[in-house]
Amino acid sequence: MPVKIVRSIALLIAVIFIGILGYMYLSAANFIEALYMTIITMTTVGFGELHPLNDTEKLFTIFLIITSISVYGYTVTVLTEFIANGRFFEKLKWKKMQEQINQLNQHSIVCGYGRNGKQAVAKLRQFNEPCVVIEKHPEEIRNLELDNVLYVRGDATEDLVLTTAGIEKAKSLITALPSDADNLFVVLTARQYNQIFTIISRATNESSYGKLKFAGATNVIMPDKLGGDHMASLVVTPDLVEFVDRLTITGDVDANLEEIAVNGLPKEYLSKTILDLDLRKQTGCNVIGFKTAKEDYIINPGAETKLEKDTCLIVLGNKDQIHKLREIF
Repeated sequence: MPVKIVRSIALLIAVIFIGILGYMYLSAANFIEALYMTIITMTTVGFGELHPLNDTEKLFTIFLIITSISVYGYTVTVLTEFIANGRFFEKLKWKKMQEQINQLNQHSIVCGYGRNGKQAVAKLRQFNEPCVVIEKHPEEIRNLELDNVLYVRGDATEDLVLTTAGIEKAKSLITALPSDADNLFVVLTARQYNQIFTIISRATNESSYGKLKFAGATNVIMPDKLGGDHMASLVVTPDLVEFVDRLTITGDVDANLEEIAVNGLPKEYLSKTILDLDLRKQTGCNVIGFKTAKEDYIINPGAETKLEKDTCLIVLGNKDQIHKLREIF
């Protein structure tokens, strides 16, 4: 609460306190009588006095009225200024947003709402993944409000800002700040708060890759390097790259990829094989990859591959097949 509002409330309480003490001393009134006289004097409602006032009591009453009017005027000015500047509604909006953030669990935190941050948020929202953005630049905050994205205003390198975003309950963090040093600091801090969640960091310089991995980043992405490799591949193997580009996880084109966590399958499939799952017959999709519990990847796994705990299947299919896959599993 702003200091001026606190001060005005304190002044009102002080005037009431002075009035009670004054009437108790001057009129020998008890507490209830003194409180009654103070309130009807301050509010000028026109109710009658408990007894005729002597000159001293009348002077004190005049003093109390003048003081009350002055404090009222100051309070009204402070409240008007607070509301006129938009702080009141901004506080309400921020409080409501913070309540929504506090209710999140297993959400993602995105640090920075620049180009990479916006792309990350768009992808997360596409899959209905709850997320919170940490941003300090006013122009990007306006974009967050326009995009109706939950956010925390502040510097992602500060501990308090990360805890406000619910880092202890988050399942992943994406730090897409423009500075590698800031990303490194965020990774170090975030890993201290949460030892098990996934951290994805952006990097500009190749020298930062090892440092970010050592600090605790699960994956480090270098957008500039990926862009250059992609452009060169379009020259060397254009047809292959075009085919790979057609594979997507958005569900908007003919060829789509989907990940199935074995832990999320019905229990009867645990310890069974890919053949027992029979995805081809049920959905039309093909299993093209398998991730083991040790995070090794197997391309085109055999039908006898066992569906063990903490493993994942990579599935390929068209839009309708992927939709059917999501409905069944």
